[in-house]
Amino acid sequence: MATTEHRRKQRGSRARNSGNSGNSGNSGNSQGSGALNAFARFALCGGGVGLASSFAVSGLALSLPWAVANALVTVVSTVLATELHARFTFGAGGRATWRQHVQSAGSAAAAYVATCGAMLVLQQLVAAPGAVLEQVVYLSASALAGVGRFVVLRVVVFARGRRPRTAPRGAARPVAVTVARAAAPAEAAALCPAA
Repeated sequence: MATTEHRRKQRGSRARNSGNSGNSGNSGNSQGSGALNAFARFALCGGGVGLASSFAVSGLALSLPWAVANALVTVVSTVLATELHARFTFGAGGRATWRQHVQSAGSAAAAYVATCGAMLVLQQLVAAPGAVLEQVVYLSASALAGVGRFVVLRVVVFARGRRPRTAPRGAARPVAVTVARAAAPAEAAALCPAA
């Protein structure tokens, strides 16, 4: 219980401090600066994991089909990157939840399709591409997919301040009712006629 409350206080402190880093009260700049800072952290964390993944895929592809190697590395790197993004990139302050992992996996699946598609096109265009060309194509496709992932992760997965769901149109809503009360009699006989 104490650690949960401690985390809430830390998150509140981070949220208050994140918008005040060098901005003089201009909320538009604060929003833009926050997104820019988050993108820089995303590029650092996600780019680092992506770069390591690129080498891992190349190494595994020597003994496995490329699509299988890419799938294995995508799963491992998605779990790792989601944890990094939860803790550092988007300021969630703790471990990623299962919901966040599942939503992040959806965006990673789209990135997997993009990288596989890019490599398939490369294989169709170049009979025997070299390792450097494969790395350039893979990293370029990963970078493009990464921009899309950033948007999805920021807007959907790690969105802050989600508004509570509102009741659908036409649904019954609570109504405030004012009730008038009469003054209570002071005598015992008036309160209970049997007395």
